[in-house]
Amino acid sequence: MCGHCGRPAGGRGGFPTRPCPEGGRIRGFLQPWVLLLLAEKPAHGYELLERLGREEDTPAADPGLLYRTLRQFEEEGLVRSSWETQGPGPARRIYEITDDGLEYLHAWVAGIRRLRERLERFLAVYRNRFPAPEERGGENDAGNSSAP
Repeated sequence: MCGHCGRPAGGRGGFPTRPCPEGGRIRGFLQPWVLLLLAEKPAHGYELLERLGREEDTPAADPGLLYRTLRQFEEEGLVRSSWETQGPGPARRIYEITDDGLEYLHAWVAGIRRLRERLERFLAVYRNRFPAPEERGGENDAGNSSAP
């Protein structure tokens, strides 16, 4: 069962059900987040995992996916890494964003802004067709009060 909408996880005949509209995970959104976190400061992989896990809006990443992403970024020249050998414990690989990585991050942001504009246009058309209860002159739902 989906934790958001209550639909069964599997469909009939082995076909998947429609995706949950509440499912908020955006495919590939880990990439810009990793670059943004590295633009704030260099970090090792475990620290990136911790920082991604702190915020509700950041994508959850399993360690394998994060390290594959970091390796791919390094191969593409978007990040570089070096070994940190100072301090207690084993050496750790520290990642930092490159100038090409910053350009790639800026391109991501431009794409996200275009997507946001398209989503706003969609929502405007939707609101025209299906106004919120308070816009229709109806009563608010008990759980959907518009009071601040």
